[in-house]
Amino acid sequence: MELNVAGIVLCGGKSSRMGRPKEWLPFGPEVLLQRVVRILAEVVSPVVVVGARGQELPALPAGVIQVSDEHDALGPLAGLQAGLNALPDTAEAAYVSACDAPLLKTEFVAEMIRRLGAHQIAIPRDGRYHYPLSAVYRTNVKSDVCRLIDAGRLRPFYLIETADTLEVDIDDLRVVDPELASLRNSNTPDEYQAVLSAAGYA
Repeated sequence: MELNVAGIVLCGGKSSRMGRPKEWLPFGPEVLLQRVVRILAEVVSPVVVVGARGQELPALPAGVIQVSDEHDALGPLAGLQAGLNALPDTAEAAYVSACDAPLLKTEFVAEMIRRLGAHQIAIPRDGRYHYPLSAVYRTNVKSDVCRLIDAGRLRPFYLIETADTLEVDIDDLRVVDPELASLRNSNTPDEYQAVLSAAGYA
């Protein structure tokens, strides 16, 4: 039976290294957040966008669920909690993305979902480094997320340790994304210019 998978896009970070809100950065005819939501929505439904309290977001399509992270500056684990809480009961899992991954490929999302199998989490790994914002999480990790936040254990790695996690070597994902473009973020002005160039917009 096919898994019912939703999407969660986190965009409540402070964009301190970029110097301006990343979700509003132009990317061709769209801005970064709009592009990531559009790509993700081709594979999963619904898509939840998690922002910070009081954060102004770009216009998004009807059907996109917009919520605010009830915690201030607790990082991606708290954003994941807010996203999972906003999902309909029918959702069994969610692909989680940052808002600054404009080269995300639908094939990559689909492959990570396929890899999940019976596990709670499927996450790309490069040596000792994990990509928690390019991963698939079953909704039943919610209780673990809550416990970790309550305990002040805010690193996503603690959830990876706690849950039944499949770690996917990034080289195994080159079959669907040869350049691993889906894993490229835009944290700095230089990285932003690089992804613009890669997409033919610079």
